[in-house]
Amino acid sequence: MTPPATPIDVPADVVEAWQQIVDLLAELCGVPAALVMRVTDPHIEVLAASHSPGNPYHPGEQEVLEGSGLYCETVIKRQQPLLVPDALADPAWRENPDVPRGMISYLGFPILLPDRTPFGTLCVLDAKANRYGGTVEPLMQKLKRIIELDLEQVYVNRALGDTNRRLSDYLAEIKALRGLVTICAHCKSIRDDHGEWIGVEQFLVRHPEAKFSHGLCPARVARHYPDDAPA
Repeated sequence: MTPPATPIDVPADVVEAWQQIVDLLAELCGVPAALVMRVTDPHIEVLAASHSPGNPYHPGEQEVLEGSGLYCETVIKRQQPLLVPDALADPAWRENPDVPRGMISYLGFPILLPDRTPFGTLCVLDAKANRYGGTVEPLMQKLKRIIELDLEQVYVNRALGDTNRRLSDYLAEIKALRGLVTICAHCKSIRDDHGEWIGVEQFLVRHPEAKFSHGLCPARVARHYPDDAPA
């Protein structure tokens, strides 16, 4: 398992859309719990939990992922769906942490980020043995893909935001360079954009954002360096 280095920031409106997905999923499957789980290394967090009767999970709950024995840990490590019809009848699962909560059956699918690292899982859990047959698996595959498309859009928006910030920094730097003005080292008069030398007070009124470098106005060149003065 390779969790993302920095958990992706999912906008509130996207989380709300996923809330509607898990509510619908729990209702259609007739189960007490449908969840979107998110990896926040080293934890796994409930991001969205269905508002269904008997759901013991709540948004914001976290568990240390590695070695937890959670159903979702296996899904994330293998990046494959997992079906556990009855944990009580399966020695590999009867001691997992979800059993004390009454959740003895599980079906989960991995949710992947655009770079194919794990984001988390979409899963349903039941308090009774359940093989989740019929249309449940195809439905969850479709809903998982919708969530992954949402994550792709979040990634694109974040990348555009980073690009815009870099562009803004670049434009600010150009503006600063363009604002670099020449000030006479002797009399402190300033050369403006038109090559005219004006008093510093007058210039600052016109250009409060300007930065300064040093030079010599023609009058001071003629006075201090007559051999270099233009004809």
